[in-house]
Amino acid sequence: MGAITVFQARKIITMDANRPTATHVAVQDGRILAVGGVDCADAWGEVTHDDRLADTVLMPGFVEGHAHMMAGAMWNFAYAGYHDRIDPQGKWHKGMTDIDAVVANLRQHAEGLPDGVPLVGWGFDPIFLPSERLNRHHLDQIARDRPVVIMYSNFHLLCANSNALEMAGYDRDTNVEGVVKDPSGEPTGELQEMAAMFPVMRRTGVDFRGLSQKEDSIRLYADVCKHAGVTTVTDLYSQMEDSDLDTLLRVTGEDGFAVRIVPALGTVGAAPEDIAQRALNLRKKSTDKLRLGAVKLMTDGSIQGWTARVKWPGYVGGQPNGIWNTPPETIFALCEAMQKYGVQMHIHVNGDEASSVSLDAIEAASRKHPWPEARHVLQHCQMMGADQFRRCADMGVCTNIFANHIWYFGDQHAALTIGEDRAQRMDAVRAALDEGVRVAIHSDAPVTPMGPLFTAWCAVNRQTMSGRTLGEAQRISVQEALYAITLGAAYTLKLDAEIGSIEAGKIADFAVLGDDPTAVGKQALKDVPVLGTVSGGHLNLV
Repeated sequence: MGAITVFQARKIITMDANRPTATHVAVQDGRILAVGGVDCADAWGEVTHDDRLADTVLMPGFVEGHAHMMAGAMWNFAYAGYHDRIDPQGKWHKGMTDIDAVVANLRQHAEGLPDGVPLVGWGFDPIFLPSERLNRHHLDQIARDRPVVIMYSNFHLLCANSNALEMAGYDRDTNVEGVVKDPSGEPTGELQEMAAMFPVMRRTGVDFRGLSQKEDSIRLYADVCKHAGVTTVTDLYSQMEDSDLDTLLRVTGEDGFAVRIVPALGTVGAAPEDIAQRALNLRKKSTDKLRLGAVKLMTDGSIQGWTARVKWPGYVGGQPNGIWNTPPETIFALCEAMQKYGVQMHIHVNGDEASSVSLDAIEAASRKHPWPEARHVLQHCQMMGADQFRRCADMGVCTNIFANHIWYFGDQHAALTIGEDRAQRMDAVRAALDEGVRVAIHSDAPVTPMGPLFTAWCAVNRQTMSGRTLGEAQRISVQEALYAITLGAAYTLKLDAEIGSIEAGKIADFAVLGDDPTAVGKQALKDVPVLGTVSGGHLNLV
């Protein structure tokens, strides 16, 4: 047994009902030995007191249950988004509020690139610029002699210039779902969802696997997490090859690596049973800092991209009802295989038609292969109503709800996508909790910035960018929101026995805060400073 260190804090919020608050926590061999006052560990032998955190507030390390490891590496590309953002190095990037500003900014980036190198931008969202749709002619103004690709903020759509379209062989004769065409039959440059996007992405270097699995990307991801107080994080669509696994095991196994990564294997490109076996084989290679064995299913697309599958009455602008990234019959086959072999699923569902099909598929699989402890997780859940949450509770299905969407896109959803009535119940955390569902909330970084306290603020206040409250009845309490970013998220990852609260026996993972989130008031929750983390007993200040 190793030495015992007792950390002092101004306050410790434990998320343990048996001892909700404390001032000291004792750590031994990376685990929590005792919690309480200054003498909490005296019965265990000689202790060393550490007062470096004496002026801080400690919480359990935050758990980000839906993010992507490219959150750091995306900043290798040119930012083209509407919102102001801060990169992992702390540099401020001003948002662009019209297409002319986007074109001017990207033209400046293009001038600094070697001849022929593709220009890749990311973060653009047409929903904020509804008067004119970004198209290849705009991007041809940036560069006609090199490919230009702009990935939209939801990562379900992109826009390509004429050069990039030619590289992929897209023209008026192309018959691929998601290749948008103008009235004359020519591609506009907008490509919707994966089947249409991948040919351009492959040819222009927009490689999600490369962005996620390189050593520098993994380290950048850990930095992003540290600044957000996150000690356990997902990579919720991992295209993991054997060489990638070797890199992940090596980097996460280094002394002092400050975050636990939970990848979910993507379920595209192989037979359902082969995917299940691959997940089971990966599970055997799990370590403390790399937890393997779950899978991710993609069903529909993005609501603000009008590619999510929604129930009647559809979209207020009359747009077609979305695109299936995975057709329903394949969703049923995947759910049956994962249930049969005991593989936990995380299932992307933005529209309520997608969540209905997914629940039907889980129910059918459960009848054939009962598994009470499956804890499958519906991810995003943006359009789910109380009836669907009741089904989740009945079947033991968890939900991880995209609370950030209310602030970032709530006004646009009310006006442009699903209308005022349904926007009031978007991302309905209150309804899910009231129906007895196990709930987490998330950022989907890099779609929105990783920051669990901001995500908690969104769920508590439901404030939009215009300052209105969208869905008063769906607000939750601060305590419920803090639970959702700690124990609630840990439960969805099947890690609640190890993390999510500060109590004896669990891993010594803490978020180090500059103020008390339970005392600052609901509107100030997002402004509580994050000073760093403690990961397995090791202090990592920002």
